[in-house]
Formats: sequence, structure tokens, C-alpha cells
Amino acid sequence: FGIDVAQPDMLFATVRMNPYLGGPINGFDASKAMTLRGVRDVIPLDNGIAVLATNTWYAMQAAKAVEIDWGQGEYPATTEAMFAVIADSFADEHLDSRLRDDGDMDRALAEADVVEAEYRAPFLAHATLEPMNATVHVTDTKVDIWAGNQFPTQVVKEAQAITGFDEDAIFVHTPYLGGGFGRRAEMDFIKQAIKIAVRQRGTPIKLTWSREEDMTHDAYRPAAIARVRGAVTDGRIVALDLDAAALSVSESQFGRYGMDLPGPDNSIVAGAWDQPYAIDNYRVTGYRAPAMLPVSSWRSVGASQNGFFHESAIDELAHAAGQDPIDVRLATIDHTPSRRVIESVARQSNWGQPRADGHALGVAFVLSFGVPTAQVIEIAVDGRDIRVVHVWAAVDVGRALDPRNIEAQVQSGINFGLSAAMSGEITIVDGRVQQTNFHQYDGIRIQQAPIIDVEILENGAKIRGIGEPGLPPVAPALANAIFAATGERVRELPLNKRFRFV
Repeated sequence: FGIDVAQPDMLFATVRMNPYLGGPINGFDASKAMTLRGVRDVIPLDNGIAVLATNTWYAMQAAKAVEIDWGQGEYPATTEAMFAVIADSFADEHLDSRLRDDGDMDRALAEADVVEAEYRAPFLAHATLEPMNATVHVTDTKVDIWAGNQFPTQVVKEAQAITGFDEDAIFVHTPYLGGGFGRRAEMDFIKQAIKIAVRQRGTPIKLTWSREEDMTHDAYRPAAIARVRGAVTDGRIVALDLDAAALSVSESQFGRYGMDLPGPDNSIVAGAWDQPYAIDNYRVTGYRAPAMLPVSSWRSVGASQNGFFHESAIDELAHAAGQDPIDVRLATIDHTPSRRVIESVARQSNWGQPRADGHALGVAFVLSFGVPTAQVIEIAVDGRDIRVVHVWAAVDVGRALDPRNIEAQVQSGINFGLSAAMSGEITIVDGRVQQTNFHQYDGIRIQQAPIIDVEILENGAKIRGIGEPGLPPVAPALANAIFAATGERVRELPLNKRFRFV
């Protein structure tokens, strides 16, 4: 309505950052932006610019008007080229860890028919519903920071480094996150807000990223490849050799904190090497791919992709052995709490009983963050269309202090995992992230959401957390259900490359 809603006691900021991630800014022309209504300043950042205005809308409109000369990034220019780099990382010079090496793998594979498969998982965004934002007020005596964050002690350290204030003069206020999933453990948006507020000392600054900046400047879940060899004899899995190559989350995060990673990055093989399967010949090797896109923790971290790799392989070996997928897991796992969550989902889902025409079940089990978790997913298939009908889950947290919260966490992990498994993918073309908003990075819709039943067990020896473990079994259980229904083994995520989810 032409009303200037200026609030003179506060300024509102937004940013435009180099779409070539990590690339510099060579220069910019803000003359047009400075003529727009409400704009107070345009300032340079390390890899972009910030616009200050009397409200967020004015700032975002002005940011679009700034002419910017972007420097190029230093990573491969396409997703395909990045996967080629990851594939080339299966080499001795990239060996990061071998945390599991039981038996005599070479002999076991030489004496049996070998099942081989390669699996792939893409880069993923966190896509929190609330974009990155922070409010900072720097005065002559103290710093106040309001920001959804997952690392408040690091927020203090960053503020100390930027402002020079002592720790006892820095106050971090942590409201509800608006979605975190690992993204708000990063400091980029908070550091920007602090730097802007230092320039505007005495004036509170509220920084809000646009959705487009948020989606294209994430610290992503790393892309990964797994190569698996396995063998069965007399209906038993006798060998499982899993090699995983991925960008290093820890290396990327340590680098952003100005530190070197002191040893192997366990996240490259988490959810694979630490599974309670009693397989005589069992080897898991991690290879660290060179740094490319910035990567970070994403809900359940390495177990998010390795659960898919490992449990898809277990299902393939069960099929090769001519055995029921539930029976193989129960016959191979020697950890009582883990066996009981599998027994739970088998009972809940009436596993082994006839299903309606076009319906099928898939199962997966992943031990992550100390929590044995099993899931059975029922799907209905009509040609290339798939509907996820029902998910049964069982978790063992050792002791359930708040069962309703545990149930909610598992349900949210399942829906988050379904979104990723069905359609989640970040791609690079000409050096830029292609997905800019939810029209290109879709999540599960309400009509696609299945019925979810959760059983909580308490057989574990210790109390465990539950924010992460509900996610890793989702993708393999869904892929295994697709195989059970169609006979097609899908080894690459997202699954909508092969099927349509309705």
C-alpha cells in the first residue's frame, strides 16, 4: 500500500552469495540498489554482499538489483564429474579407515559365487522450513545473539573472534530452531550477522536469508558410492566386503573451524562397520574423496547413506541365499536388542502373511547412535506408480523416559527419510546448485504420508538418544519393498529416477 514500515531502532539484512560455492567476489555495483526504497547500505562479505534496509522485503528486493562479478569455484562443474572423482577415490591413496576386518575375505570370496553391486547416494540439502537467520545487537559493552543453533559454545567463540569481546560479555539466546538436522551446527549465517552488526554498532541487525540462498548455499549431505561383494553358502551369508567412498563431513567441518582432521572420518563408514551381524568374513573400508562442495552433518550423518548401502546388500544376499529377509537377519545378528526390534516389526506387520494384490513388504535394520532400529515398509504398486502404505518401526533406547516424544522423533525421521529416498537430490550444472526452492527439491506430501506405527523397546544397557536413528532404515526398507513387488533392484537414490511416488 506504499507504506514505509521502517523501524528506526532496527535494520534488516539479507545476503547474496557466490553461486559458485567457495568462490570469491571480484566486485559489485550497488548504485541501482541504493536508490530503492528503504535501503540503507550495501556492504561486501567474503563471498558476496549484504543489503541493509528498513525491512526484510526491501532488503531482498534490493539484493536482486546489485550487479556482482562472481569468481569461479574450484570444484568439478557437474554432478557427473563429482561422482567420477568419488569413483576414482577407491584407491590406496584415499584409504581412510578399515574399522571392520574379520576373517579371511580373499579366501572366502575365492571359494564361493560372489554377489557384486554398486550403490549411489546423492548430495542432499537440509531444507529446513525456516531459512537461516540471526539477530545480533553489538553495543560498546556486550553482544547479544538470537539464533536457532545447534552449537551455542561455538557461537560464543565466533563472536569472540569477530568482536574482540570477552566470553562473559557475549550472550547467546537459542530459540526453537525452525528445523536443524545438522544445518544449524554451521556458523556461516551467524558470523555474517555478527560482522554486519559490528559495522552498525548500537543498532540491532536481523539477518534473513532468502530460500534461494538457503537452498543453494547449504553444507550438504555428501554424495557417496559403495561397492559391495558378498557370498552365501548353504543358505548363510559367509562374506560381506563393503567399500564406501564419500566426501568427509569431519574434514569439511574441521576446516571451517580452522582445524585439521586429526585422524580417520568414521562418518564415511558409520552405519556399516558397526552393525551387529556375525558374518565370518566381514570387512568395511572407507575411502575419503577429495573435498568439493561444502558438506556437513545431515540427520543421522553417515548412517543415512550407509544404512541404504549395507541393508540393500544384506537383502541381495538373502535373495541369493534363497532365504527370507527377516530369517536371514535373525539368523545372522547376535545382539539380543537388535534381534528383538526385528522380531517386533515382523510381528507388527504380519510378515509372511498374504498381502493384497500389488502390495509388498520390505525390511531393513540399522544400529545407529547406539539404537537398534528395524522397519518394515508396505507399498502398493500399479505399473510404475508406487504408494507407501504403512511403516512399522521398532526402536530400543535402553530406557524410554518420554515415549510420546520418542514416537514423534521416529515418525519425523521416517517422513524425513522418505522425502530423501523418494525424491531428494542436489545436482550441479555449470558449477551451480540447480535446486533453488521446494518446487525443485520436493518433500513428502500429506497424501503420500503413510500410516506409521512405532514400538519402543527397553532391552539396551544404556539410555540412548532418538533424534537420528529413525531415518537410516527408511531408504533400504523402501528399496527392498520395491524389489519384493517388482523384481527390480534399485541401487541409486533417489528412487523416483525409476518409479513415480503417488
